[in-house]
Amino acid sequence: MMQKIEKALALVLGSLLALMVVDVTWQILTRFLPMQPSSYTEELARYLLVWIGILGGAYAFRKKSHLGIDLLTNALHGAARKSVQVFVVLVCFAFAASAMVYGGTKLMLLTFELEQYSAALNIPMGFVYSVLPLSGLLICIFSLDQLVELLTAKQELPAEFDSGVHPYTEGADSEASVAQKEKQKQPEAAVEA
Repeated sequence: MMQKIEKALALVLGSLLALMVVDVTWQILTRFLPMQPSSYTEELARYLLVWIGILGGAYAFRKKSHLGIDLLTNALHGAARKSVQVFVVLVCFAFAASAMVYGGTKLMLLTFELEQYSAALNIPMGFVYSVLPLSGLLICIFSLDQLVELLTAKQELPAEFDSGVHPYTEGADSEASVAQKEKQKQPEAAVEA
């Protein structure tokens, strides 16, 4: 289920990005060709950027790609590490539920109630603000999935940004570790001779 949500979110983000590229390209073409400059493209690009940024935050949360200070979790092991990781997921859930879902829904409903419309596109601003509760709901769902994963794990899960297990460094030995391995081999060769 989570895989399907993740793939659908990636598809939506890719589509929004493609639409924004087409929109900005059209804006540039109408500005420099002997045509009437398009009046709605700047506003559309702004709203697309907002949607990509906020929905992209939910996608980054799912992929554990947000920046984080991992000094504490890297220093801890066992139950202490698990407790800190559970606490962090619960804080993320609480923020997403309160600020994004609850606050975003109130903002969206208020703009619908006040009948605020965008200047160029003339669409209700509530549709623009609907990305807040949507993204918050996704972060809440992803938080619950991470919480279940943490609580049901039989072995200790690594810290998300631990350099020893990070996907970008996986399988790549550092120069220091290669040099240390070579030093360990040298005394063995001297003993054999």
